[in-house]
Amino acid sequence: MAPFDFALDRELWRWVPDEISLHLTRTPFVPVEVSLDLARLVSEHQTLREAVRALTAVAPEVVAYACTSGSFVGGVAGERAMCAAMAQAGELPAVTTSGALLDALGEMGARRIALVTPYTESVTRSLEEYLAQAGIAVTGRAFLGLTSHIWKVPYRDVVDMARQAVVGAADCLFISCTNLPTYDVIPQLEAELRMPVLSANQVTMWSALRRIGACAVGPYQQLLIDEAARTRSQAQPLEQPQEPQRPQQQEGWS
Repeated sequence: MAPFDFALDRELWRWVPDEISLHLTRTPFVPVEVSLDLARLVSEHQTLREAVRALTAVAPEVVAYACTSGSFVGGVAGERAMCAAMAQAGELPAVTTSGALLDALGEMGARRIALVTPYTESVTRSLEEYLAQAGIAVTGRAFLGLTSHIWKVPYRDVVDMARQAVVGAADCLFISCTNLPTYDVIPQLEAELRMPVLSANQVTMWSALRRIGACAVGPYQQLLIDEAARTRSQAQPLEQPQEPQRPQQQEGWS
């Protein structure tokens, strides 16, 4: 399930193996810009329960709430309560983007991260507070201050923010917001920055698929989803991949 303004269905699909089907539903529309208020509205437990019940018509094996801000706005305890509400409504495993992020950071052994968001300062600060509750330190950050149309951000802006955010001794980079395009930029950034790069959609699908004994797929040898690549990276530098083909709707990256 995703917020009403989610525009990257295809990006989620690209993480899913061919033999697995993905079904999506959205929360009801509310006339509010991207903010902490919106994050609270799209993560109300009753809204989550109704969305899960709608999805149970196709008998899913796991349900995922694909929204970073909606799942960190209540802190670590709030995220856990969301998972409990969804799991109870559907009687099946449930994950959220922010919970998946903590799982992924644990998998990577990362305790210090660089942070990229398209959000305003207040929403970005709320994410940092959530991470701090989980014992994760933010070493550097970059944010755009957007309140709408986040899916229109070109890859080059994501790359520029990543370069700004990676200061100090970070273990990895996290690019927040499931509505921010990231799929094709992750391998490029891992090669350039020489560190694991996680994104909201990536960790969401990685975590959901892992709950049913499946593995996420992606271009090149991404460190989160390719354990063998992760092991090799500890012994030698990341191999520079060829630049992925740019989607027509994006302006590319620099």
